[in-house]
Amino acid sequence: MQDVDIKTADGVLDAKLFQPEGPGSWPAVILCMDAMGVRPSLESMAQRIAAAGYVVLLPNVFYRDGHASKLEIKGSFEDPAFLKRIYALIGNLTPERQKADTAAELDFLARHPSVQPGSKVGVTGYCFGGNVAVRMAANFPDRIGAVASSHGGKLATDSPDSPHRLVGQVKGELYFGHADNDKSMTAEDIQTLEAALKAAGVRYVSELYPGARHGYAIDNSPVYHAQAAETHWRRILELFGRTLRA
Repeated sequence: MQDVDIKTADGVLDAKLFQPEGPGSWPAVILCMDAMGVRPSLESMAQRIAAAGYVVLLPNVFYRDGHASKLEIKGSFEDPAFLKRIYALIGNLTPERQKADTAAELDFLARHPSVQPGSKVGVTGYCFGGNVAVRMAANFPDRIGAVASSHGGKLATDSPDSPHRLVGQVKGELYFGHADNDKSMTAEDIQTLEAALKAAGVRYVSELYPGARHGYAIDNSPVYHAQAAETHWRRILELFGRTLRA
């Protein structure tokens, strides 16, 4: 693991970079963090993807509010004060800022000597990071070849720029793993998303994880679901294997 800094229009985005062992060049993957920020559990997940043969970038998308090492995002979602802080952090990451950050991340990877030249990038996101991942793929359809969202929240809302309204811009393959107990992505929301995906004619898989709650893929989480998490790993590594490798 290596600490890297990526210059953006708004400052310096701090990130963690993971690479397979040994010399060579590999396709790249961006891991979009959940609302709890960059921490050891996500670093372990990034390392697992790297071990499968990918250069993995784990950016601190809240960098405008502070370096990952100083944000200290700890608390309970049952605590109104903590929720208010989380919503403020997410709200500060506007769609325009997301697009600018994605461009900087993609350019960084394109220049990196360990990244396979000309290869498309994969994106995998968790919680609100699933929302970010879809937006990334819609904004840069020619550069992102695969996008995975695991227990992604608010993927189908009434907002004019809701992710489900953007899927028609995506050229890569999409994967959605939904928890069947998730207030941020209800059964009705899933139906709305799947109708949009079908209408757009994109390549996608959307599946429900029985018995899983929002956050099922994150190790050391109180809602971690081992069976669902392992299924999620199988799905995303298969996705990247068939879409990112030359």
